[in-house]
Amino acid sequence: MDRSWMYDRYYNGKRGQVKELFKLGVQLFINTAKQKPDVIREGGIRCPCVVCQCCRFQSEDEIKSHLYTKGFRPNYWVWSSHGESFSSDRWRVDVNQGASSSTGPAVLVAQNYHEHHPFNEMNDIIPDALSINVADNGSGDEYEADELPNDEAQRFFNLLEETSKPLFEGSVDSKLTICVRLLGLKSQFLVPELAMDMMTKLMLDVTPTPGNLPQSYHEVKQILSKLGLGVKRIDCCVNGCMLFYNNEFGVSDGDLVECKFCEEPRYHKSKNSRSSGRKQIPRKAMFYLPIISRLQRLYASLQTARKMTWHAEDYEKRKSSGELRHPSDGLAWKHFDQVNPDFALEPRNVRLGLCCDAFTSYTQVSAPTYSCWPVIVTPYNLPPEMCMSKPYMFLAAVIPGPSSPTVGIDIYLQPLVDDLKRLWEGVVTYDISRKQNFTMRAALMWTINDFPAYEMLSGWGTHGKLACPVCMEDTKAFTLENGGKDTWFDSHRRFLPFDHPFRRNKNAFVKGEIETRTPPQNLTSEQVWDKVKDMPKVEIVGGVASKPRGDGQAHNWTKKSIFWDLPYWKDNLLRHNLDIMDVEKNVFENIFNTVMNVKGKTKDNDKARKDIELYCRRKDLLLVETSDGKILKPRANYTLSVDEAKSVCQWVKELKMPDDYSSNLARCVDVENGRMRGMKSHDCHVFLQSLLPIAFSSLQPHALNPLIELCQFFKNLCSTTLRDDDLIKMEGDIPMILCKLERIFPPALFNCMVHLVVHLAYEARLGGPVQYRWMYPFERLMGDSKGSVKNKAKVESSICASYLHREAIHFCSHYFKDTLLGRNVWNETGSQSIIHPLTLSVFNFSGRHAGTEKVCVRGNEVLKPAHVHVLTNCTEVQPYLEKAVVLFYCNWFDPSSRGTKYNSKTNTDDINMNSRYQLIDPFVMAHNVRQVYYVPYPSTNADKRGWCAAIMTKPRGQIEKDEPYQLDGMTNVDEVIEVEPFTRLCVGAEAEEVPEGGDVDEDDDDHVEDEGQDDDEDLSDWDDNN
Repeated sequence: MDRSWMYDRYYNGKRGQVKELFKLGVQLFINTAKQKPDVIREGGIRCPCVVCQCCRFQSEDEIKSHLYTKGFRPNYWVWSSHGESFSSDRWRVDVNQGASSSTGPAVLVAQNYHEHHPFNEMNDIIPDALSINVADNGSGDEYEADELPNDEAQRFFNLLEETSKPLFEGSVDSKLTICVRLLGLKSQFLVPELAMDMMTKLMLDVTPTPGNLPQSYHEVKQILSKLGLGVKRIDCCVNGCMLFYNNEFGVSDGDLVECKFCEEPRYHKSKNSRSSGRKQIPRKAMFYLPIISRLQRLYASLQTARKMTWHAEDYEKRKSSGELRHPSDGLAWKHFDQVNPDFALEPRNVRLGLCCDAFTSYTQVSAPTYSCWPVIVTPYNLPPEMCMSKPYMFLAAVIPGPSSPTVGIDIYLQPLVDDLKRLWEGVVTYDISRKQNFTMRAALMWTINDFPAYEMLSGWGTHGKLACPVCMEDTKAFTLENGGKDTWFDSHRRFLPFDHPFRRNKNAFVKGEIETRTPPQNLTSEQVWDKVKDMPKVEIVGGVASKPRGDGQAHNWTKKSIFWDLPYWKDNLLRHNLDIMDVEKNVFENIFNTVMNVKGKTKDNDKARKDIELYCRRKDLLLVETSDGKILKPRANYTLSVDEAKSVCQWVKELKMPDDYSSNLARCVDVENGRMRGMKSHDCHVFLQSLLPIAFSSLQPHALNPLIELCQFFKNLCSTTLRDDDLIKMEGDIPMILCKLERIFPPALFNCMVHLVVHLAYEARLGGPVQYRWMYPFERLMGDSKGSVKNKAKVESSICASYLHREAIHFCSHYFKDTLLGRNVWNETGSQSIIHPLTLSVFNFSGRHAGTEKVCVRGNEVLKPAHVHVLTNCTEVQPYLEKAVVLFYCNWFDPSSRGTKYNSKTNTDDINMNSRYQLIDPFVMAHNVRQVYYVPYPSTNADKRGWCAAIMTKPRGQIEKDEPYQLDGMTNVDEVIEVEPFTRLCVGAEAEEVPEGGDVDEDDDDHVEDEGQDDDEDLSDWDDNN
């Protein structure tokens, strides 16, 4: 039934004249309500107007008068206070049809369906959550399901009975809505469980009908556990040898009481003989959160079911555009579809990504660091605005500490892999958007992890000269004789064209060598499978992992990964991603510390100079021994002097940037020592892509230009939308950029992380934009969990409990948008653009004010140019002069070459802050401007005094919350990389003395201590085993 008439009262332009259709609808409402048993039993009709809110009984005439003048209360599509019950989608209306009222509030009420009325909207959660299709038989008292009630359906009916009863007469809340809101308070403000019990007791004391309220927080968790958001606890061997676990794939170890490998007992020994009848306590246990039910829930909610097939919509159009803005646009997704056409035919089949990373909840100086390993799974079917967001990153398992499982992580991944096998075969799932059951299948596309975890999941060791998982055995890496570390110096000429002069250069790279080899081959899935199929799976005995023969010599395989048990794993082109977050941070630190000549961190120390003498022809950089026995190190012209380094640090300390663009970099500055300390991954991301070319602008061109080109490479690679043609160019450009750096910097700088840059553009072609394949979203999710761990004795349990709370809240937030997850963000007003029902587009550009809204009138001399500017931008503005248009009142910089210069290398504009343009037309339309921030050049660059670089950014609110800044599209991908000539690499006679014993390399041991209050939260009410 179409009920769009409820919020469409007045004729267009005739406020006060009620439409006849609305009057007929009000009469229909009264006639329908009078026949309902609940209304007859109450002896009157509740008035549903905005003022009465169904809390007051009125006569029929008074109800008509109230509704004609005030209208229905917001979002009262289901007349639940008048005896009507939810019936599938029967009462849903299309707010875009029939809602043609000329009044703004009426339109906004229809558009804001699902926003504020908790009791009515919580009725929607029942069929959505539990996949039950319910039909109303007309009486509102009985329900007829499509199938006979099974266990899940019975849970649905029990939950429906609890949520359909108001707490008391006139209440808009039910027992379930109160439970959800209490859980929201605990999740958002980290309220201890004892405080939650006191809150529920307070509500019981002040409520006239306490019987309908939860009696304790324990009961709150029991009620919400019926939503199907559960967890399983699986006992483990204390040494990580095995799981005490059963499955249908041949594992039947669930009844064992000791490990079958190391014979360690499963349970703690009881100290009390009288406790023999009690439940035994395992010595070690992991938590597994079943992934199948969570994927099914995506199709059980109308908020997500329709979105799960987004990737198949307009696929051909996106394919022909040559743009990559989603993993479905990448070669790996397309290859998988070609190899598995039966899987690709059903767009509702789910593509998954998996992440695993260490989680350190706290550190203690007097005790070893405790770390556990959460495993997170995320679906890629969703559109870009939803994909990789926190509600759709599912915690699948928590691997217990206190230390890393290393290659033995496969033991703990067994339950997840078993579920992935079941999902490949298919599980019956109800799609509420299509009202039909279908066989849902799912496939794991790849894993996402930092480089150390890459070894744990893939089985290829990430240490030694064979560390690169793309080049594998076909590598040119070697160990530095003096530095003692592996380097990939002179490993990138082989990626250049065969006729490139760098290949024949015997002086700029390893002395006396030319390069004739071809680039390493990108192995196909079948070729990798041929290498690994005969490798043994990992076995743990007493905490010691087995290793295959030849490890670290002929190959770097440490095991045959458990993911090869998946029947489709060998069909994936991109099985494990190189984490750009990790690579970017390591590349930045190598370059920054070397250019700033940071003691203990630079790659240009005395050992590096000795290695230069062995491997390179750079006589001006060699160590010099004086007559008195001292060793002097000439200062290279790719480094800054002590004063220049301090000036850069002072510049960073005074730098001001927009909110949410980066953290406070000033906290990392050590001006006295000319260095930066404690920079996080996101700080390095921002500095490398935007600030490094400005900070090092005083370097000579042969050193500065390759660094700028590297920065532009990362900036383009991290764009939200990629172009395949540009990625192919970048794939050819990056070897040239690395070779230019190899001509200048010492071999010690080119470790494995710097070498991995050469493979990133190709991986982007396979997997699509990097924001779907890097660690930032997962780090943010685990950061939220870190703040919720208050019981240090039960870290894994606390993580799971916190996640389950947020999971329930996120699911219910579809129906409680205004009451659950609201977060007051500093400097946010929360206002939105109001779209006027006019045909003139000039009044409908989106935007919002950045502070308190106010009207500024500067007199006719300013108002007149403003009107003129509007007229010049709109040809039909005359009938709408009384409407509001957003303009910017500007002070213009000089657009001539005296005041503005374009930097083609950094793709930024340099602005002379002292050169202004005469005020002729001070206004500009809001939609024609872009937000930038002005970064002054450091004092080391005398030519740029008074000039600032205008760096483009996104307005606050358009940047994804808690996500790294990214450009929308790629820019300035060079066709040809120029080679800058230079004659020497040292700075005159400047040199520094090398201390006795040589320079010392420092280890970065920065840790942040996170203390929290104890909380007795446990998982007994969520555990599916109970």
